[in-house]
Parts: sequence; structure tokens; C-alpha cells
Amino acid sequence: MADKTLIKHPHITEKSSLLAESNQYVFVVVPGATAPEVKKAIMATYKVKVAKVRMINAKPKEKRYGRTMGTKPGYRKAIVTLKKGEKLDILTA
Repeated sequence: MADKTLIKHPHITEKSSLLAESNQYVFVVVPGATAPEVKKAIMATYKVKVAKVRMINAKPKEKRYGRTMGTKPGYRKAIVTLKKGEKLDILTA
């Protein structure tokens, strides 16, 4: 099952734009997503061939809001490596 709702959005940062030069793209995914599920969802959504998927959990961080402390929520990232010859155009979209 290639559930397209697993992928929230591309994670556009300076580091992810440098990774895009080596055919790797970063996406924020839902917390319970697994690498095989993300691979199927990327292949179904963007019509590309995926070579490898690595998953990263970003921990929640504390942030000060005036006198009180709040929490920035954590999230899950997927670093998707595409096969040679494949390309995504998510940085200009």
C-alpha cells in the first residue's frame, strides 16, 4: 500500500539542498512511518525509482517564550536516495 499521506512535505534547508546535488532528498514524514512505506509513497507520488531510504527522529526541543518555557515538537525525517539518472525538482517548486 503506497499511502501518499505518509509524506508531509519536503524539508528544505541549506543542508538538504547540498544533499540534493548528490541525488538525496529530505522529507518530513509522519511519526510511525517505516522506510519501506516511505519508499513506496515516494515512488507513487513522484514517479521516480528509489535506491535507499534512511530515517531520522528529530527530538523535541525546549524553547523560551518570555518567562515561560515551551516545547518545539519533534518530527521524523526521511533521507531518500534516488537511483542514477533520476531527479526530483522539489527545490524550485
